[in-house]
Amino acid sequence: MRLSGFTYESIVDGPGLRVVIFAQGCLSACAYCHNPESWPLDGGQEYTVREIIRMIKKPGPGRKRIRGVTFSGGEPFLQAGEFAQIAIEAKRIGWDVCNFTGYTYEELAERDDADIQALLSHTDYLIDGPYIHEKREIGLKFRGSTNQRVIDMNETRKRGKVALYYGT
Repeated sequence: MRLSGFTYESIVDGPGLRVVIFAQGCLSACAYCHNPESWPLDGGQEYTVREIIRMIKKPGPGRKRIRGVTFSGGEPFLQAGEFAQIAIEAKRIGWDVCNFTGYTYEELAERDDADIQALLSHTDYLIDGPYIHEKREIGLKFRGSTNQRVIDMNETRKRGKVALYYGT
């Protein structure tokens, strides 16, 4: 799989302190994107799922405070099968999973793709929708424009309809 980057500690990419994995490749090409270097499908660096799992398990200062892993991009759902495997491993170590996507939840939920459905099923928080610069709002939690939602996927699965996340 291809990644554009990796960070061991972030407080802005989902709830709590998080490891962030940046997917390489995005077809949306949103104007004023925060990570345009992640767009080319053949850019970034290639890793195996096993290498990435070793990276997220790497011991270090503050590792006990990590709450979860975030998949950002680029577009993680272009490599959904690999990200689903990483999500499963993150759950095994007690972390939650946050996923950024330029697609809406409804678009992903309708897809007849086992890898996409697997990644959705292991996602706790989904920040969905493309970044729209005209809808930019600086004070939004975990997102850049008002059309994007922070979806509590566990509640969404329980209710059978989209449930937004308002927590910290």
